[in-house]
Amino acid sequence: MHRRKFLHTAAVGSSLGLAGCGDLTGSTPTETATDTPEPTPEPVEYTNPVFEPILADPTVVRADDGTYYAYGTEDNWHDGEGARTAPTVRSQNLVDWEYVGEAFDEKPDWKEGNVWAPEVEYVDGQYVMYYALSVWGDENPGIGVATADSPEGPFEDQGEFVRSDSIGVPNSIDPNYFVDDDGTPYMFWGSFNGIYGIELATDGLSTVGEKFQIAGDRFEAPYVYKREGSYYLMVSSGSCCDGPMTTYQVEVGRSDSLRGPYLTADGHDLMSRPGMVVVRGNDQFDGPGHHTVAHDDAGQPWMLYHAYDTEQYWIRNTPRRPLMIDPLVWEDGFPRVPDRTPGASGTGPVVDSE
Repeated sequence: MHRRKFLHTAAVGSSLGLAGCGDLTGSTPTETATDTPEPTPEPVEYTNPVFEPILADPTVVRADDGTYYAYGTEDNWHDGEGARTAPTVRSQNLVDWEYVGEAFDEKPDWKEGNVWAPEVEYVDGQYVMYYALSVWGDENPGIGVATADSPEGPFEDQGEFVRSDSIGVPNSIDPNYFVDDDGTPYMFWGSFNGIYGIELATDGLSTVGEKFQIAGDRFEAPYVYKREGSYYLMVSSGSCCDGPMTTYQVEVGRSDSLRGPYLTADGHDLMSRPGMVVVRGNDQFDGPGHHTVAHDDAGQPWMLYHAYDTEQYWIRNTPRRPLMIDPLVWEDGFPRVPDRTPGASGTGPVVDSE
């Protein structure tokens, strides 16, 4: 396992400043003492991409000490270190990311394949990673599960969680973990053969009940988000990994029920129709998709995703998909990034450094 540490320098972020007043305790009996106000964290500035060369299909979890950890798909960065199995990076502010290492000391081997699209959550006292194990054209990919005491790992593989043939969902990859307001956990998953969900046991290590479908075969990489009583299903569509031929983008539908139906503003059901665009490519960043959402200390949701920098689509034969960040905003009850396209730079998250 590689535990090299280096600070990504392409992300331009200011240090977190603190603004406040001094001690206003009175010097005479006629003056009234006032409490010193809490310092207000200032936002950082960001420039996309915030980590490179590659961190595809990212997931983000925040540790108790406030540190964010992001994990990505297994890729060869072609720097002499070989393929990185679930590369792991960390940040105090979602902008300046430091490479930690690989999530596994030993690659899962319950089937042949590469570790794709890890999803990490803190569940029942430990960090749980759901991950796809697959190769291109795999007839029977599956999703595995691993656990760790620390977000840095190493994660200990617990083996197969679901397999395409046994669960009855072809191309079972791209897991997403979601906990509803009543505390019930679910996993959502799927890739161009329908998006499905299933209830999980409290510890997240086994399934409960039967699967249910919430979207059609246009989509992959589901992410379920709840806001003000509504459920949002954000999914990727198009071709993820064809370099300049990519058509990847993120779409969304909304529902009053976790199990759907998920509809657009025009009432189109994601079971058979496209969703509303959350983010699509532009001349600088192409093929944005397979995202996650993290919150800063002001409660603002931030969308982290991968995209191609159009100045370099490939590192040899590996799609070069660095890590991106943009705020999620709501318009007429639906989420999107500003202008529905990746931002080059902007005012970033507000994070308390204390």
